[in-house]
Amino acid sequence: MVKILKWLGIVLGGLVALVVIAVVVLLLLGGRRVNKEYDIDVAAVNVSNDAGTIARGKHYVETLGLCQECHGEKLEGEILEDDPVFGKLVPSNLTSGVGGIGGSYTDIDYVRAVRHGVGPSGKPLVLTPSEFFNRINDADLGAIIAYLKSLTPVDNDIPKTKLGPLGRVITLLDETLVPAGMIDHEAVRPQDVAPAVSVEYGGYLAIVCTVCHGDNHAGGAVPGEGAEVPLGPNLTPKGALSSWSGEDFASTIRTGTTPAGKILDSEFMPWLRFQALTDDELAAIWLYLSSLPPLDTNS
Repeated sequence: MVKILKWLGIVLGGLVALVVIAVVVLLLLGGRRVNKEYDIDVAAVNVSNDAGTIARGKHYVETLGLCQECHGEKLEGEILEDDPVFGKLVPSNLTSGVGGIGGSYTDIDYVRAVRHGVGPSGKPLVLTPSEFFNRINDADLGAIIAYLKSLTPVDNDIPKTKLGPLGRVITLLDETLVPAGMIDHEAVRPQDVAPAVSVEYGGYLAIVCTVCHGDNHAGGAVPGEGAEVPLGPNLTPKGALSSWSGEDFASTIRTGTTPAGKILDSEFMPWLRFQALTDDELAAIWLYLSSLPPLDTNS
């Protein structure tokens, strides 16, 4: 019996040691991902401060950009998570007020952050969805920057995002938490697409839909989310919209209610932001979705 207990102690001790070593390795690897420095040759975009450009940037930020979902209604920043184990998730104050980045960011800093997910220090930004934002063309990106530079200053001196032990480990399992590692930083910049009621422009606008509905828009499990998040509906002609008309689609986005009377949950489908899209923009998106090949829902 003594020998058995002795061997059990040795085995359990070995297992504990292995777990400790594994945790240390994961923490080190996660720390390397969070603290990696990127040396990126950032291509400048034209930033014009005329009223039309600023208005175009405001429209993008408040609709397709969904920036207020994380940064607050005035883009003043807010604390989304503050947990000693996971860490702090604090989208920045984007204004030039106290605690804001607007007073220090250059045009290149904005491009680096939005398109590459990297801050002025060269370290990656956390939770900024640059894997999608890097598909914004130069004209719209320049307009977004112009608008951000015009924001009314809001004093909101909040702490910086800092991942704790669990957060650093999760970056190894969910790369969207630190998207700079997912991006081809030398890729050819997206081509400008002329605003029009066209399939091409609709496809450009619908990039945001891929966040929840997948790159092929066939829906299924939302990338990076758990089982508590509803499945993204299939937006191809074989899916949820198969019996809809363009008018049905526009009405659903405007009102948050489907033709069948289902009320969309704005926590998961931000129709309250998208309802500000113009009639032509919604018509272009509908043309694009209607043009997609009919696909089964992503498994």
